[in-house]
Amino acid sequence: MLNLAPLMLEKVGIIVIVAFLLAQMRSFRQVIQNKHSTNEKVMLILLFGTFGIISNYTGIEVHHHTIGRAEWLSEMNQESALANTRVMGIVIGGLLGGPAVGIGAGLIAGIHRYTLGGFTALSCALSTILAGIVAGYFGKKRKQKGKQVTPAFAVIMGMVLEAVQMLIILVTAKPFSHAWELVQLIGFPMIFGNGLGTLLFMLIIQIMKRDEERARANQTNQAFLIADQTLPYFRQGLTIHSCKEISEIMLELTNADAVAITDDQQVLAHVGAASDHHVPKTKPETGLTRKVLDSGKISIARTKQEISCIHSQCPLEAAIVLPLKVKKKIYGTLKMYYTEPDKLDKVQQELAEGLANLFSTQLELAEAERQTKLLKDAEIKALQAQIHPHFLFNSINTISALCRTDADKARKLLLELSSFFRGNLQGARQMLIPLEKELANVKAYLSIEQTRFPNKYTIDFQIEPELEKVLIPPFILQPLVENAIHYGFPRSKSQGQITVTIFSKKNLLQIIVADNGKGIPEGQIEVLGNQVVDSKKGNGTAIFNISERLKGIYNGQASLTLKSKVNRGATITISIPLDSKGVFDQDVEGLYIG
Repeated sequence: MLNLAPLMLEKVGIIVIVAFLLAQMRSFRQVIQNKHSTNEKVMLILLFGTFGIISNYTGIEVHHHTIGRAEWLSEMNQESALANTRVMGIVIGGLLGGPAVGIGAGLIAGIHRYTLGGFTALSCALSTILAGIVAGYFGKKRKQKGKQVTPAFAVIMGMVLEAVQMLIILVTAKPFSHAWELVQLIGFPMIFGNGLGTLLFMLIIQIMKRDEERARANQTNQAFLIADQTLPYFRQGLTIHSCKEISEIMLELTNADAVAITDDQQVLAHVGAASDHHVPKTKPETGLTRKVLDSGKISIARTKQEISCIHSQCPLEAAIVLPLKVKKKIYGTLKMYYTEPDKLDKVQQELAEGLANLFSTQLELAEAERQTKLLKDAEIKALQAQIHPHFLFNSINTISALCRTDADKARKLLLELSSFFRGNLQGARQMLIPLEKELANVKAYLSIEQTRFPNKYTIDFQIEPELEKVLIPPFILQPLVENAIHYGFPRSKSQGQITVTIFSKKNLLQIIVADNGKGIPEGQIEVLGNQVVDSKKGNGTAIFNISERLKGIYNGQASLTLKSKVNRGATITISIPLDSKGVFDQDVEGLYIG
């Protein structure tokens, strides 16, 4: 028994080494880890059946009390038996692949064992098949319960089924005296040897799975990190600036030696190796890029010839070029270059493919956002260009009447009217204007209105110094003043008071328009600014439009609030970020792809 133990450990070592070598093969890892289809189950049957056959051929022939030499066994004496690790492979196959794999591998190894002969041939064949059936059953049950096949569970199964084999030999092998002598000699070495081998085999598989999971987790985290850092630039579309920033981020966070991005016409960015001749604003240097732009399919090159750069001294020797698509249309390419072909491994390839899909999605979202903003911009400009016809006609009538009584006054009003219209036209073409221009437009409007209604109201401007150059959207102040005049004092006999207060607070520009007019009913306050409200004198369009414009332009960073009490006036407050430059960068050029 003691002489057999070292030899059994040697045989276990052979199987474990084979398992370790297989674990380095990607195809083996995929078969072990995936949910098993019919083809994969066939592969597992052949794989673990082969383990059983190798165990048979490398087993130790035992003739009565004599232990044979370690050699390749192709046939046996009819009075001999075989000490080996056959059950170990069958048990592991059944636990991992289920009943079909266990039975299939057990049949292959069991039938092969039977053909070798020996007085335990039938016993070993039957026990091998039984081991496959039992291991497959318990492996399936354990998975159905949501439990993993742990190394400890596998060891227990392997040792128990090896002990069952010893019992089957005692029951079926003849003569019994020889069977008993054999079990005494090989029982404990085979039970514990197979248990140790099963433990080592399962640990190798467990480490393999853990490494795969860790690699996938790292790859996913890396992809998310790249996506998170590049998202602000993709929202700007494919511009030279954004593509350079994206390429530098990818160069830092991947194993690539150079990263480039093109649109469908030219190189937008190339950072890293070969940047001396892969220059932005030029046509792509490589035939590989042109091939991807034409076909819309991923291309991989592992030689300089496949890259086909026109510069003979180009250091790039491997590349993966991926199409960037928006709604199935090719918008450009993402390219990852390597100075050594070995760097372009499967992990880098999968990462690049995942990033290309992610980047294409981000470009689609940027394009959708651009279209939305263009539509909103068109709506805003249409609203800005609207001028109330009655205001125009009333102004002309007022000026016409003054021409007879006060020509100088008429001339002054005509200039104010001209200034007002000029401000409207300029505002309709601009997203932002200085506060001083908006105030000039308001004052031009007030000059005409106060001429028509000289004693109806007074207006007081309280402007914090040095705010005149602050940029604000046009037509957010004049409509509020107009509303205060027309709806705050419709038939009031006393003179109304309007106060316009503008100041800065906590990096916000505060614009407050307050009046002491008739106020707004409580029921209307809740909906004004959120929807159009029908009424006898209007529908709340001005406040609603201003609110919508602020939301669209400042992405939720600006606000409009309304407070009022009936017969005590109304106060409207607009808060705008003072540092609004970043909000408009993407509107100016960033959202245009290409």
